[in-house]
Amino acid sequence: MNQHPQRQPASAPIPMASTPAEARKLAENLMDVMSTLLGVIERETELVRAGKIREAMASEAKKTELTRRYVNAVAHLKASQKYLTQAVPELLTTLHRHHDVFRAMLQINLTVLATAHAVSESVIRGVNTEIQRRNIPNTYTSAGRRAAPGPRHITPLAVSRSL
Repeated sequence: MNQHPQRQPASAPIPMASTPAEARKLAENLMDVMSTLLGVIERETELVRAGKIREAMASEAKKTELTRRYVNAVAHLKASQKYLTQAVPELLTTLHRHHDVFRAMLQINLTVLATAHAVSESVIRGVNTEIQRRNIPNTYTSAGRRAAPGPRHITPLAVSRSL
């Protein structure tokens, strides 16, 4: 029996905006978080493009914290969406435009990261192929075909995933 069951913290109700001033504060908070997060992501993109992966990884903690703040800000905004739609629709329109730019920049970052991943995977596969080619004996069967290498001829490739 588990003596210490894990407890999920009770989620506090998300406050909703009820005045135009509160709505603007929620919007400003979201735009501030998006701008700060975009700055970190743009820097990460530059570093990855330059091949400075270790430096790019250094911003991971800050990016995680900003992402948490972003999710909270979006939750607050969603909770107030009905009020925002009725009271300050122009603010909601502005937020949608900013968010579209935000998503476009995230897509660029994801593309750069996916490209870096694909390139590094290709390099590793190429190195592995070369190692295996060098370790496999070049022999033929009595029928004149290449002999399939046995498992003892295959050399494992060990890769450290930490930088």
